[in-house]
Amino acid sequence: MPANLTPEYFKAEKWYREAATYEEKILALERMLAVMPKHKGTDHLKADLRRKLSKLKEAATQKTVKAKTTDIFYIPKTGAAQISLIGTPNCGKSSIVASLTNAKVNVADFPFATNAPVPGMVRFEDIQIQLIDTPPVTADFVTPGQVGVYRNCDLIAIVIDLSENIEQQLNILLDFLESRNLLIDEDTPAADSAGNRLGKPAFYLCTKADIAKSNALENLKKISKHSLPVIVTSTKTLEGIDTLAQELFKLSNIIRVYTKPPGKKADLTEPFTLPAGSTVMDLANAIHRELAEKFSSARIWGTGVYDGQNAPKDHVLNDKDILELHFT
Repeated sequence: MPANLTPEYFKAEKWYREAATYEEKILALERMLAVMPKHKGTDHLKADLRRKLSKLKEAATQKTVKAKTTDIFYIPKTGAAQISLIGTPNCGKSSIVASLTNAKVNVADFPFATNAPVPGMVRFEDIQIQLIDTPPVTADFVTPGQVGVYRNCDLIAIVIDLSENIEQQLNILLDFLESRNLLIDEDTPAADSAGNRLGKPAFYLCTKADIAKSNALENLKKISKHSLPVIVTSTKTLEGIDTLAQELFKLSNIIRVYTKPPGKKADLTEPFTLPAGSTVMDLANAIHRELAEKFSSARIWGTGVYDGQNAPKDHVLNDKDILELHFT
């Protein structure tokens, strides 16, 4: 009986063939099994994939701590959010990171000046956001292991050079991201049924606005098959640079919440950062999970409440709210 495999299966199979890490191969195999038609014609293939999956999981658990610490594409998260840039050669990624951070990036007029991920910190008011410059992606080459940078981050910045061929850049970058299930869309959720991380939110970070081709921005919005936020910048004229940190904060979809001990002033220097939509109980868990079990009540100062109002544990927090938590 023929297998009658679907386009979704072949997309996942391509992802598996190109995967450079155990984690990516496991995710791709699980995707192949999930989208495979369920009938007798696929029984042998299914069994073979499950054997491969079992061996890969066993091999993944045997990786040494040393191997993990030497993975140059594993960038520990620091700050309120981690944003990884992706772009084609000479698209302006490094210039953006250099203009916003103190990272020692290699800004050059020749391609492949960046050959490893370089993190830097962007300050927005009282928090910092981590930006990661990455090696360029082409139609023929991606640095092995680079997908790990995007798998681990919170948000992907798709860098588009407005002075070059927009369609060509989109084809290369979206093919890379889509073939590895890295973009949240109707087919790819943030995580699969097993809790494995998959798609990430993304936005277009457009560069070189000062030398942009005619109607470049309009063409980008017209031919992009994803309706993503667009930020336009130029490191030469500084267009969009002064407000970029604020835009990155908004796109990260996080809020800042301050705490205060009973009867004392709030600490307004180091806020807790939480996903937008978080509740009073989410804050309690962020402070200390065991302490959260002893939560009894809270008072709040902030948006849509009067000062010192009692806040139930399911109260949804807003940016810059101040919480006074009480525990038994």
